[in-house]
Amino acid sequence: MTKFYSSLSEIKSGLQNGKTTVEGLVKNYLSQIEINAGLNAFNEVFDKEALQRAKDIDERLKQGIAGKLAGMVIAIKDNICYKGHKVSASSKILTGFQSVYSSTVVERLLAEDAIIIGRCNCDEFAMGASNESSYFGPVKNYADPAKVSGGSSGGSAVAVQANMCHAAIGTDTGGSVRQPASFCGLIGLKPTYGHVSRHGLIAYASSFDQAGTITRSVEDAALLLEIMAGADEYDSTTSSKAVPAYATDLKKSTDKKKIAYLQESLSSPAVNDEVKSALINSIEKLRAAGHTVKPIAFEYLDYLVPAYYILVMAEASSNLARFDGVHYGYRSKAATDLVSTYKKSRSEGFGKEVKRRIMMGTFVLSAGYYDAYYAKAQKVRRLIQEKTNKIFEEYDFMLMPTAPEPAFDIGRKVTDPVVNYLADIFTVQASLTGTPAISLPAGNNTKGLPLGLQLLTKHFGEQELLNFSKYFLEL
Repeated sequence: MTKFYSSLSEIKSGLQNGKTTVEGLVKNYLSQIEINAGLNAFNEVFDKEALQRAKDIDERLKQGIAGKLAGMVIAIKDNICYKGHKVSASSKILTGFQSVYSSTVVERLLAEDAIIIGRCNCDEFAMGASNESSYFGPVKNYADPAKVSGGSSGGSAVAVQANMCHAAIGTDTGGSVRQPASFCGLIGLKPTYGHVSRHGLIAYASSFDQAGTITRSVEDAALLLEIMAGADEYDSTTSSKAVPAYATDLKKSTDKKKIAYLQESLSSPAVNDEVKSALINSIEKLRAAGHTVKPIAFEYLDYLVPAYYILVMAEASSNLARFDGVHYGYRSKAATDLVSTYKKSRSEGFGKEVKRRIMMGTFVLSAGYYDAYYAKAQKVRRLIQEKTNKIFEEYDFMLMPTAPEPAFDIGRKVTDPVVNYLADIFTVQASLTGTPAISLPAGNNTKGLPLGLQLLTKHFGEQELLNFSKYFLEL
């Protein structure tokens, strides 16, 4: 079994004392990928390229000119563009498409000598919470292969969980980094919206999508955020705020904090009892350490999921219009003219869940229903933002479960898709408001499945969030 490195600093120590090399690390990860191929975490592995890059970085280390991420082997979600490599968003409709440019996130990681070992399976176009809507099949949880990995960044989470890479990059639209991190016992960070460039991320919902990190340590999350964040001329929605030295300034928080938790997360019958126990246990530890921890009622809780899905489906309807069988990717062989090319290529190329969301999005944007649904959801989003900002005027953090249950069975039959959508109840608040959030491991349930808890804070409060997360994990 390959050694689990808890952080990049541990890897660097091994590199410095000669116990390992970057090439050796890559070989070990490639071995784990082969052993765990049945988990279906990767859509493609860049084995030869990763090995050659490892040799080059070993040489750069000898010369003392290697970047901050030398020794970090990363996997990227299959909706993040990497020049000269295929990217499919785990969809048939992008069969054979090769990116002609790299995302800003990838460029910044490579500039610091990270090695990208492959592209990870995900829910099709990042639409899902279990990684079962992928054209390439579901990703299996390393803790129990009969369970889902979480979604949509399930492949990225399992790649780290099963030690097939050191860290991974996913995208978080409504919890797609945090929820799989919770299901896999890892740390999942969603930064403030606009803090990390979306250039080169295949869009699902543009006002929600945000690249995030899946790691074993807070230190690695801080370092990756420090490198990825910052203004980008290719993305006008990125903030011009200076990026703090998150990794350098990371220190275990010692100040006494005021923390709010959702009282509904303990009273709702929809929340698993073991998830409730994990939350209660953390609340008691925080209080014993002298922090103020109080329950709050969030009067808009019932509107979080409906508002979120109306808005993301509307944006998906617009964003996915470009996949038409004409420009690139899959084109139906049964098409005979322009109209049939559109109809057949999209009908054959998109999966069931993507079609459902496109159709729903088109419906809420239609002339007769725009005001009743889309416009109203935008107003609700504003109310949720104002209420959340008000909470952070009084409290430093909000504490809640990441998901209402641990990883569930692959193939669980649910006739009403709304049941699955409601599983996002605790993750979509940060997405609707654009606030940063992090999912932290909270032990395992009695069946050995990981549990996760989530912390939210004010916009651009990542340094405080990371500092407190480091402290929280050591309580």
